[in-house]
Amino acid sequence: MKQNQNSRRTNNLAREKLANILLFEVSDPDLALVTLTGVEVSVDKSVLKAYVSCDRDRYEAVSAALERAKGRIRSLLGHALGWRVTPELIFQIDETADEAERIALALENVPPTLSVEKDEFGYPVADDSAESDADEKDEGVE
Repeated sequence: MKQNQNSRRTNNLAREKLANILLFEVSDPDLALVTLTGVEVSVDKSVLKAYVSCDRDRYEAVSAALERAKGRIRSLLGHALGWRVTPELIFQIDETADEAERIALALENVPPTLSVEKDEFGYPVADDSAESDADEKDEGVE
């Protein structure tokens, strides 16, 4: 979504208000240790998409808790924002932290073939000593 200064300001305001509501107003234990990572508000302010992050094993519980509390959160958010329209809430689990962790683990386990010197086409460059040994073996066979 393309952002300009007005939409960025709207997103930040909605993020602040929603974070305060999740932190102080909603007392569901399933929503403990949930982080609000981002908010996108549509241009007409009718839809608010909130991205939340939590532990990988709690995705289902957090999604269910957010669905249960959606009506209360929307009501509180409508009063806090004071916009003409109270936006419809869409909660989405943000898995970018898990993806970053998976990529970091993959980079730690580098296969040994990655350290082999390659030419401009990506093929391994043969050692000169290996080539001369192969040439000597071929000459001895004749």
